[in-house]
Amino acid sequence: MVLGGLYRYPVKSLRGEALTSMVVGARGLLYDRHWMLVDGEGRFLTQRELPRMALVRPRVQGSGLILAAPDMPDLQVQPDSDEQLQVQIWRDLCTARVMSRVADQWLSEFLDVACRLVYLPEEQVRQVDQDYANTEDQVGFADGFPFLLISRASLDDLNRRMGLSLPMERFRPNLLVEGCAAYAEDGWKRIRIGDLEFRVVKPCSRCAIPTIDPETGQRTGKEPLKTLASYRKHGHQVYFGQNLIHDAQGQLQTGMPVEILQ
Repeated sequence: MVLGGLYRYPVKSLRGEALTSMVVGARGLLYDRHWMLVDGEGRFLTQRELPRMALVRPRVQGSGLILAAPDMPDLQVQPDSDEQLQVQIWRDLCTARVMSRVADQWLSEFLDVACRLVYLPEEQVRQVDQDYANTEDQVGFADGFPFLLISRASLDDLNRRMGLSLPMERFRPNLLVEGCAAYAEDGWKRIRIGDLEFRVVKPCSRCAIPTIDPETGQRTGKEPLKTLASYRKHGHQVYFGQNLIHDAQGQLQTGMPVEILQ
């Protein structure tokens, strides 16, 4: 088994980046979900409410971003504000910093909703859910965990059942594993990728975001949730992929071997 893909999402719920090598820091992949959009009350915004967020492509440049979207001029953004903002992501409250009023205007215009771009400063620590984590484990603005892993075989099986060919991008993993059986990741407890070890702590329950076409920013119907519900439903949730927590910092690179430790 090998690491077949590495994906980072600099701004929560905007488009991701596929890279061949990434640094793993305290919160996970460096700059993964480091930024987030919030409304006027400081509540986080996602594609669940604003599918057009899928059309915005952020790219990390130094300590800032380059934002691109259809029919908009590319925008280079660097942090230029000392303003702090109390923000809410699910049940967590964090003190974030405002990135740039220019970015707020650009994003508000494209999404047609008033919003602000914030980031999580290094001195702020957002703990991972202590039901699944150690005290020192932390995460950025991801929903709950530093890493999401899916195997290529699992997506291939799902596409076969649907009679479709949805890309992995729909499911927004960080780690794509190749060379295992479909849903083999469901049985893993601890793995090693290169020199880094990870705890496999919780299946990923899926929301409506995989029903949004990232190329159009439009909902495409009930798939893949309809098919997943026919064989991956437990209680009121459907599950696809596994959430991971890393035990150390270092480097990940595509092609690295993946070893099952437990």
